[in-house]
Amino acid sequence: MTHTKDRNVVVDIERNRLRVIISHGEDEEIIKLSVSEARTLHQALGEKLEDYEQRQNLRID
Repeated sequence: MTHTKDRNVVVDIERNRLRVIISHGEDEEIIKLSVSEARTLHQALGEKLEDYEQRQNLRID
C-alpha cells in the first residue's frame, strides 16, 4: 500500500487476479489484472522508474 497526500493505492490478491485500487478523494478506480498483465506492468514501471531516476541525476549547465 502506498500513500500520498490524498491518494491511496492498494493491491490485493483475488482468486486468480490482482486487484489494484486507486483512491483519490471520493473517486476510486479498480483495475483487475491477470498475473501476466501484473508482471508486464511491474516490468514497465521498473523501467520507467529507473529512467526517471537517471533523468533526475542529470544536470543541465
